[in-house]
Amino acid sequence: MKPWLVIALVLISATFVPAATQLIDVTTLIGTWEGESRCTIPTSPCQTEHVIYKIAADKAGLGKVRLDAFKIVDGRQELMATLDCTYRAGEILDCTSTSSKKDRWEFRVAHDRMIGSLVVGDDRTLYRRLGLRKK
Repeated sequence: MKPWLVIALVLISATFVPAATQLIDVTTLIGTWEGESRCTIPTSPCQTEHVIYKIAADKAGLGKVRLDAFKIVDGRQELMATLDCTYRAGEILDCTSTSSKKDRWEFRVAHDRMIGSLVVGDDRTLYRRLGLRKK
């Protein structure tokens, strides 16, 4: 085998290995997060809400969690959705719902804070911005 081909194969495999191993331990995510979910479309039925997100490990695989999203109504938690999420690169939590709206939730995680957004539809309309803190 030609030396340049060996070097090329090593470089190519090194490029793909990190992508496969970027799914990481989710223990820092597990728990209760609380904050605000703000609407970005004033003409929509969407309301700005105080929210609580409960995150638990998902046995589906490494880097997988389930997120139960609650809004607070009259002092009570009201379940809005359960999301299937993947934690990537130790800082990005990427979630989807089973909704027909093609929801995509993405959060950036830094220590005890998460900031994120919800985009919906094929046109990826920004629907919500979120800020949460771990309790």
